[in-house]
Amino acid sequence: MSTHAKRERLLLADLLEAQGPDAPTLCEGWNTRDLAAHVVVRERRADAAGGLLIKQLAPRLERVQAEFAAKPYEELIQLIRTGPPRFSPFSLKQIDEASNAIEFYVHTEDVRRAQPDWTRRELDPVFSDALWSRLERMARLIGRQAPVGVVLRRPDGQTVVAHRGTPVVTVTGEPSELVMFAHGRQDVADVELDGDKDAIARLHETKQLGI
Repeated sequence: MSTHAKRERLLLADLLEAQGPDAPTLCEGWNTRDLAAHVVVRERRADAAGGLLIKQLAPRLERVQAEFAAKPYEELIQLIRTGPPRFSPFSLKQIDEASNAIEFYVHTEDVRRAQPDWTRRELDPVFSDALWSRLERMARLIGRQAPVGVVLRRPDGQTVVAHRGTPVVTVTGEPSELVMFAHGRQDVADVELDGDKDAIARLHETKQLGI
């Protein structure tokens, strides 16, 4: 596994373990047990994980995820820590890094920021740049359902267009916070929004933002 993805994986596993199986998360309707089951199914059951993207497969995904959620919580945590099996695409270093660094970062924050005493986590510059690089590559996919034009902007002025359209809302923040905003966690993302007031309200309330 790559450095960023491996570190974020272990951080997520440690946090899930520390919070226990019944803690809240930012994922609507999921507690920490449900989130742990999601992570395990996503990289160990490709036959069911397709339901994340294909609506017709969603019922199968729900059944399989419920089966995993019924397993002992400690077993789920250990499956996350040990990583995907060899036959999983996620066992390939390039795919692991490209797919899991953001996935695990966001889900770690889903647990952290659902707690009443959470504080913002300061990331090292290398990881921040890695998150920005992935945002640049994924921006159009992430912002495809935005109701207005969206530009993501780092404090240093670097920008990427997430969705073309008018009016335009510029979202400014550190890469980690832009990742949270772009993945549908608008309420907890530490960003500044600039643009038409109505457009900002529409973007902030869009439940379909993100993937």
